[in-house]
Amino acid sequence: MSDASAHRPHLSFWQIVNMNVGFFGIQFSFGLQQSSMSPIYKYLGADEASLPYLWLAGPMTGLLVQPLIGAMSDRTVTRWGRRTPYFLIGAILCSLGLLAMPFSPTLWMAASLLWILDAANNVTMEPYRAFVSDKLDKKQHSLGFLTQSAFTGLGQTLAYLTPSLLVMLGMNKDAVNGSHIPHIVIAAFMIGAVFSLASVLWTLKTTPENPLTAAELAAIRNRPAGWRHTLADIGAALRDMPPTMKQLALVNLFQWYALFCYWQYIALSLSATLFHTTDPASQGFRDAGLLNGQVGAFYNFVAFVAAFALVPFTRRFGPKRMHSVCLCAAGVGMLSIPLIHSPALLLLPMLGVGLAWASIMGNPYIMLAGCIPPERTGVYMGIFNMFIVIPMIIQIFTLPLYYRSWLGGNPENVIRLAGALLLCAAVAVLFVKLRPPQTGKA
Repeated sequence: MSDASAHRPHLSFWQIVNMNVGFFGIQFSFGLQQSSMSPIYKYLGADEASLPYLWLAGPMTGLLVQPLIGAMSDRTVTRWGRRTPYFLIGAILCSLGLLAMPFSPTLWMAASLLWILDAANNVTMEPYRAFVSDKLDKKQHSLGFLTQSAFTGLGQTLAYLTPSLLVMLGMNKDAVNGSHIPHIVIAAFMIGAVFSLASVLWTLKTTPENPLTAAELAAIRNRPAGWRHTLADIGAALRDMPPTMKQLALVNLFQWYALFCYWQYIALSLSATLFHTTDPASQGFRDAGLLNGQVGAFYNFVAFVAAFALVPFTRRFGPKRMHSVCLCAAGVGMLSIPLIHSPALLLLPMLGVGLAWASIMGNPYIMLAGCIPPERTGVYMGIFNMFIVIPMIIQIFTLPLYYRSWLGGNPENVIRLAGALLLCAAVAVLFVKLRPPQTGKA
């Protein structure tokens, strides 16, 4: 297949912004999950040590859905494009999941809805990664993926901050429903349902996909159809995986194991450190949930700003070095969180966390996009997501085994573990060798 980048026009900054608006809604949904799912599970009676098991939906659906959707979107030809149908279907299902989640009367129902919600998010997100690579010339990859990272920061900033904003607007922070879920959390999920669909519709309206060339259409239509051949595409892509992608797998192991530790236990850690309780029925626990939303909003806002600020540094020093620096900042920050007993001082380590979050959602994809063949972007973006979700699955099944024995049943120690693992990731990324894609393999 000829170089598909030859007919990609140079896009303006605002065209790239419009192209990535849909990522705002996707990440608002993820932000609600990160900030609210562990407290929701606790409200519904979950055991603290078993919390990781209840987060299994995200990585499992990502492991199964994203490679398949990626391979399918590479093969899809419709009047609306290759990626667009997946955006729309995923956004609709995501909105429905957000509407239902905060009304869960039981633990099993909340966990089941999370499976549906995460599957929908994954249907949308992987083709979105490929969409950015499809639209942009390689010279604009850094701006495109870091703009996507900026919308990750903005969406999650508002998701984390929405309950606190609702309190400022007059809602009672202590009002709860029959399952002890605060009304402000319910309202936040309602708002997320609107944003999830509306932002994707904005992107679809403003940013059509690039038309395929005659050669690209012929190549797609000449591929044998059927699910067996789709699976064969995934197998062939795994066999031909670029060395750069294999090396990034180790980086992902450290950084995503760490992030899952952080998201699952930060609210409990803050509750224990600053409010001296982990009782979900206490006011201190609800206050810790609000504080977690506020500091989470802060680090995501830092990520929003940092994503744009990183563009010139990434162009000058390269995505590998910049990613290592950002991970170091977050690792040191997380190690310091359990030592802090003032809410205001928590903003200092969150600067590092925000910087790393901007880099995690941008720089690895810059490295990836530069090493994969354009005609297999969808399937490789999906496979790369496997390197994100497999560490999460490992975390889910290993952390409960040593939470009480090695970590003393202390959520603060989980945050310390996350910091140490991010420092390991900062070292691992320095050993990644960036190579251009090999051509001639379809």
